[in-house]
Amino acid sequence: MKAIASLLILCVVGLSAPASADNTRCKNGRSKNEAMWYSIAHPGLGEYYLNNWESFPKNKFWLGFIPFYGWPGYLQAVSARDAKNCDTRDNLNW
Repeated sequence: MKAIASLLILCVVGLSAPASADNTRCKNGRSKNEAMWYSIAHPGLGEYYLNNWESFPKNKFWLGFIPFYGWPGYLQAVSARDAKNCDTRDNLNW
């Protein structure tokens, strides 16, 4: 019984390791962590990075200059979460 349980644990760990390695990149090959840190630096930069520096999220970026709403604040957290989830929409809702 212990052998079956340990074999089952090894199978689960072995199958989950490759999935977690692929989980660090978005579909376009950009790093989720880099995008999150760009958004922490200023709201909207992470999404801009995920769009290959082409499509600019105007709402998040310009509203990011408002103290305690943009940076540091609510919008910074929303932008970092969106970038970490590879969401490039310019949506201001949590």
